[in-house]
Order: sequence, then C-alpha cells, then structure tokens
Amino acid sequence: MKKQLFFLFFLLPFSMVSAQDEIQIINTIDQMFDGMREADTTKFKTVFHPSARLLSTTDRAGETVYKYETVDNFVKAIATPHDQIWDEKIWSYDIKIDDCLATAWTKYSFFVGEQLSHCGVNTFTLIRTKQGWKITEIADTRRTRGCQTEKLTEQEQDISKQLNKLLDDWHLAAATADEFAYFGVMSPGAIYLGTDASEKWTREEFSQWAKEKKAFDGDTAWDFRAKNREIYFSKNGDIAWFDEELETWMGACRGSGVLENINGEWKLQHYNLAVTIPNELMRDFIKMKFEKRPER
Repeated sequence: MKKQLFFLFFLLPFSMVSAQDEIQIINTIDQMFDGMREADTTKFKTVFHPSARLLSTTDRAGETVYKYETVDNFVKAIATPHDQIWDEKIWSYDIKIDDCLATAWTKYSFFVGEQLSHCGVNTFTLIRTKQGWKITEIADTRRTRGCQTEKLTEQEQDISKQLNKLLDDWHLAAATADEFAYFGVMSPGAIYLGTDASEKWTREEFSQWAKEKKAFDGDTAWDFRAKNREIYFSKNGDIAWFDEELETWMGACRGSGVLENINGEWKLQHYNLAVTIPNELMRDFIKMKFEKRPER
C-alpha cells in the first residue's frame, strides 16, 4: 500500500506540470495572435525564440509550394498600417509535450476584418526556456475551400473526432482488404459514386462488384488516404456531411459524403469519389476523353 501511494504522489506532480505547461503554451500562442490583432509588435515578437522561423505551404496542382519567412519580416508587416484587423481564429489545440520540447497542432481560419481570407492548420514547435515557452518554428497550410467560420460546440468537436476515426477506419479497411468492416460502415441504403460515370451503386451492388472483381481477395483492395477533411452538422446534430482530400493511386482525388446517426450509430449514407483535374489541364483532358477512337 505504501509503495502504491509513493507512485501516486510521484506521478501527481508530473501530471500537474504537464497541465500547467499546456496552459502556458496556449497562452503563448494566444499572445502572439493578440499581438497581431492589436498590431502590437512587442507583444507579438516576445513569444518567439531568437532563431525562430516561419514556413507556409500550399498545394498547387498536386505539388507542394513552400516559402520560409523571418519573424522580423512578419513583424514589419504587422507594423505597416492597415485599415482592417488581421484576425486568426483558432478552433482547436492538440498539444504534445516531452521534457523541454512541445508541438501544438491548431486548426485556424484567417480573417481580414470580417472577410474570410484563408484557412488551414498551424504546427507550432516550442521549447521551454528560463523565460517560459518560446516558439521556434511555425509551419502552416493555406487554402480557401472548406473553411470553418464558427466555433464548434464541445459536442460537435467530440462527434467530429468520432466521425474522423470512422472514416479513417473505413479507408483503412479497404487498404487492408477487410471487406466486412468496409461495407459494415455503409448503411443498407447507402449510395457510392465512383470515378466512372457508370459507377453509381447501392451498397449491395458495390459489394457484388467487389466480389466479381475479387477486390478484397488480396492484401489490399485500394489504398485511399485522407490528408485533409472538413465535417459539418445539421442543426439537430443527426446528419453530418463532409469533404476530404485524398491521396490515391490515381493522384489527388476528392471525396464527399453524408453520414447519419441511426439509433445511436453513425452510418455512411452517401459517398462521391472524384478525380481532381487542374484547370490548366482541362482542355487536354477533354480532348483525350472525346477524341474519336479507332474502330476495332
């Protein structure tokens, strides 16, 4: 009993320190954005380590474009007079801490005044110093589609985590050729729209097609991996719809669908898989699609 109490008291301070660190890290990040909103360069700059740097990434036609920027350059931009407030709204924090190193993954939307500019994810790297937690690097993604504009309720956040796992597990079931798990996520009346115009299937038709093609007979059926997903809810919370960016053997694809809470269990009711084609390649694609094929 004494040994158990010893371990209990040994672990308690560590948990308290971790909780305090999380609060301090969030305060550090919040101070940075407060400084940006208020155009207060001192408040903004003091949260950074002297060697800190900024990295922005975007996806253009399936290629990653990245740009490094110094903190000093961003400070100059903040100090430059601008009519509207720069407001970055943080929707969630996912913080990991090990000893003196921490990371924070935050979903955000950036507004210029009341106008939405872009959204994405920030990843903060921080180190603990004698002056507190300091930011050593910020990397972010930037996009203009699927942006959240209002804070989710706690219940919606919990359900979002649940549905993200459900959809990730659904894709994993195909990647590991788990036929039972894959079709088990879909409701009996579910509709699946594939990339071919002929591929509009009910769950049973889709399952039959998979059997005929022996799609699940090997180690994997197909391997689609979501790299970004946005989920939205109806007012009563029983219907959710989503869109997701996918990495596939076909290249970049987009999936979208509808989920329904049926007697306490979420089921996939509708899914649409689409191949994304850059606008600059559309004419070539149309030409290839409709050019007359030689008679056999």
